[in-house]
Amino acid sequence: MRTQVAIIGAGPAGLLLGQLLHKAGIDNVIVERQSGDYVLGRIRAGVLEQVTMDLLARAGVDVRAKAEGLPHEGIELLFKGARHRIDMHSLTGGKQVTVYGQTEVTRDLMEAREAEGLTTIYSAANVSLHDFDSAKPRVRYEKDGQTHEIECDFIAGCDGYHGVSRASVPADAIQTYEKVYPFGWLGVLADVPPVSHELIYANTGRGFALCSMRSATRSRYYVQVPTEERVENWSDEAFWNELRARLDPEARERLVTGPSIEKSIAPLRSFVAEPMRFGSLFLAGDAAHIVPPTGAKGLNLATADVGYLSRAFEIFYGEKSASALDRYSDLCLRRVWKAERFSWWFTSLMHRFPETGAFGQKIQEAELDYLVHSHAASTSLAENYVGLPLEDF
Repeated sequence: MRTQVAIIGAGPAGLLLGQLLHKAGIDNVIVERQSGDYVLGRIRAGVLEQVTMDLLARAGVDVRAKAEGLPHEGIELLFKGARHRIDMHSLTGGKQVTVYGQTEVTRDLMEAREAEGLTTIYSAANVSLHDFDSAKPRVRYEKDGQTHEIECDFIAGCDGYHGVSRASVPADAIQTYEKVYPFGWLGVLADVPPVSHELIYANTGRGFALCSMRSATRSRYYVQVPTEERVENWSDEAFWNELRARLDPEARERLVTGPSIEKSIAPLRSFVAEPMRFGSLFLAGDAAHIVPPTGAKGLNLATADVGYLSRAFEIFYGEKSASALDRYSDLCLRRVWKAERFSWWFTSLMHRFPETGAFGQKIQEAELDYLVHSHAASTSLAENYVGLPLEDF
């Protein structure tokens, strides 16, 4: 098989890249080691920046996101038993975010790709990348007992933190940076109405909590737990009781509980790999960077990478210039490190660390008090939360 761009990974990053390239007339094939049903079964983020919404529109897959997504103009910070609203809309000159589940984004992209008759190879075993240090890279995989090979101009590694793309890069060609946090998020998805129409981020003596949602009838809640905690130790009743204990009186009164659809514990880490280009191989999304979910940046960073990469390929094929491809890694990493800083800061501010103690809790509360009463500090939080615009090549 021959294509212009071989995309590794059929998550939202790979699918969005494939759709954007197709719209630009650039041939592409997606190779995914899991089944389509497995990909759709992943429970992930649900807060989309305007940059992500704009890219979905460019790809022609924003109809349902605009119709069913929930626009949010603010968030609430809960500390010392009281909530304080950050009005992102007014602080950023009219910007907002949209709550729309990553699963639904993936579904929209999968259906669009299928409708266009584009090639996606699911359940591809033993995927391997070859000769990406040359002008003739290849992707090899096994399917139905046979070995297949794809010849291409470029490889886009959109296959996540545990994927083959970054693992294929020689160790001496890549630099990684990592911080592992000493806690995780115990998350519950339930078909109950949200406790609030906007997200509530809670800093409490018992630990962090987040009240989020996927729709007007489906909620996503989280509580901070130790890294070694096991999901089997948490019944639905135990989870709801712990969440209730971390909320303010009004939210406790409004909280509607119900059976969990999904329950899991997600570890938190910050991770960056530099650079994001290796000859004909380009990394995008979780293959190159991970952020703790506190700042809602993971999916949005991935779509921003894809926005840059698709534009760079357009310039390469349309203008016969490699200049944008040469700038891809630097442009992405500038944005990545700003998002890493924000996510680390927000995580550090909202969570209870083992070493925090009573003094550390008071310092967090003092910073939060300053944050919600300072126009400058609130503006900084709002600007980072709604997301920075893409730079031009």
